[in-house]
Amino acid sequence: MNDGTAPRQHAAEAYIRVFSQNRTLENALETLPGYKDMDPRDRAFARYILATSFRRLGQTHSVLSSFLNKPLEETAPYARALLITGATQILWMDIPPHAVVSSAVKLAEKRPETRKLKGMINAVLRNIDREGRQKAKLLPPRDNLPEWLRASWRKNFGPAAMNRMVMAGLESPPLDLTVKDPSTREEWAEKLGAKLLPSGTLRLDKIGDVTSLSGYDEGAWWAQDAAAAIPATLLKLDPGSSVIDMCAAPGGKTLQLAAAGYDVQSVDSSEPRLKRVRENLKRVGLESQIHAGDGRKWKPASQVDGVLLDAPCSATGTYRRHPESNWIKAAEDPRKFGKIQRELARAVAKMIKPGGQLVVCTCSLQVEEGEWLSKDIEKSIKTLELDPIRPDELPGLENALTKRGEVRLTPALWLDAGSMDGFFIARFRKSG
Repeated sequence: MNDGTAPRQHAAEAYIRVFSQNRTLENALETLPGYKDMDPRDRAFARYILATSFRRLGQTHSVLSSFLNKPLEETAPYARALLITGATQILWMDIPPHAVVSSAVKLAEKRPETRKLKGMINAVLRNIDREGRQKAKLLPPRDNLPEWLRASWRKNFGPAAMNRMVMAGLESPPLDLTVKDPSTREEWAEKLGAKLLPSGTLRLDKIGDVTSLSGYDEGAWWAQDAAAAIPATLLKLDPGSSVIDMCAAPGGKTLQLAAAGYDVQSVDSSEPRLKRVRENLKRVGLESQIHAGDGRKWKPASQVDGVLLDAPCSATGTYRRHPESNWIKAAEDPRKFGKIQRELARAVAKMIKPGGQLVVCTCSLQVEEGEWLSKDIEKSIKTLELDPIRPDELPGLENALTKRGEVRLTPALWLDAGSMDGFFIARFRKSG
């Protein structure tokens, strides 16, 4: 590794991109010039700095603000990014402070807009080293949630569950795998040194390089969070039944449905994202008919036995794997996505044969995109009735069932085993 300046520079520049362009953490890094040219250790270091910066952003912001003469938001963007990523390394990453301060000053000196601020950056980061850790200890972890989410989760899940969810977001998530052939789960768990969860997912402690793991090249499994793997298992149809995976990309649920023996059509509005679906299908040796189109307008050639609708949403349940996500969302987003979700539900209801099933899910922790959505579908679409999910269909997660027979998964579940994403799932049956 070099002196560490290059990965620190990429982390700071990506931090700006996430906020200014609403990019994901991965996209912000991978599209930066020179990022892919760094060696793997430096790329991993840059990502670690950036991810930790977002996991601890609220606390770090508060500590920094106590050492500044004016609000952090009024500082030049690049200087602000150097301060946040630098303070993050000192406060939360156990990195030698002298290396952090030296690199930040070097990077500030490289740009005309921050050259005159290098003295301030040097002084603030040195103060963080001397006094910041003590200040940070006094700040509650819930500060790392935007206030609108904090209020929402406290109201809908209670203070204790909210605090457990907050704690789940402070740790890097494990790697979850879905095995193509369920009968080989125990065999692959032993080969990979993974834990077999009650739901059937294999869990490894660290993500690392997925492509280097045994079984990747032969398509024996695919990466998929334990929560994301559950909706497809709740579509209860005979093998060979016709199924549509609506909003299918990147394809994990398509792979599950195809592996279960269904005749699958995968629909998504994004042709570039469907490329991922095709690649994943090819790697694991499964088949699906691929269609690019807006699910609100696209129509199948004939009605099908079932639809899995993984509706677009605010994705507030994915913050463990995407720690930047909740910082680039707004309080009005759940209602905006809610309109699309309800339109999609009305459209896909027409695609299902009488007696067929619809499973609707969102990777959101917001009631507007979950509990309220389910009730609205049942109330407004007269051909659909709620088909309650039974406890025996959710091994190890029976307490995730709502009174109506829906599923509410949160990162507060399985906390000791590495937690899971937030998801809402409801199943309906078409009358007639």
